[in-house]
Amino acid sequence: MSFEAVYPIWRTVRDRFQKSMQGLKEEELNLRLSDDTSSIGHMLRHNAEVEYMFADWFFGSAVPEGVTFLTSGPPKGDITFSGLEEMLAFSEASDRHLSEAMRALPEDAWDRPVSSPIGSSTPREAFGRTLYHTGLHAGQISLIRKCAQPSSLA
Repeated sequence: MSFEAVYPIWRTVRDRFQKSMQGLKEEELNLRLSDDTSSIGHMLRHNAEVEYMFADWFFGSAVPEGVTFLTSGPPKGDITFSGLEEMLAFSEASDRHLSEAMRALPEDAWDRPVSSPIGSSTPREAFGRTLYHTGLHAGQISLIRKCAQPSSLA
């Protein structure tokens, strides 16, 4: 199974995620369910950052110059998210970057284990993890939009 086999699956999941994120309102970016949960903006940004990381770690495509990670690793204090259009553009760019990295991966490399900061996985396994990750955060964002109280705005 090659890129041509997995790409339609990626497009189905990722396009649905992006379309749902385009329905966000600026004031929803900092909604969260409680003080100890991530905001919608945090999850949107984090999902894109993970796509950049996976492109680098498992598909051999370095993180582009100028991309910084705000949501990964130890907490960096209270980050307020704003600039919905810029966040959506960042998300679209990470999708393009990962998609191109997957496209460029030789067919025989999809099942070759790769060491990474989160352990060893084949690119095919990493692809599955990325699908799961995107779906997980899409569901969390949907739940927050449905349940978050106005007082949960940061």
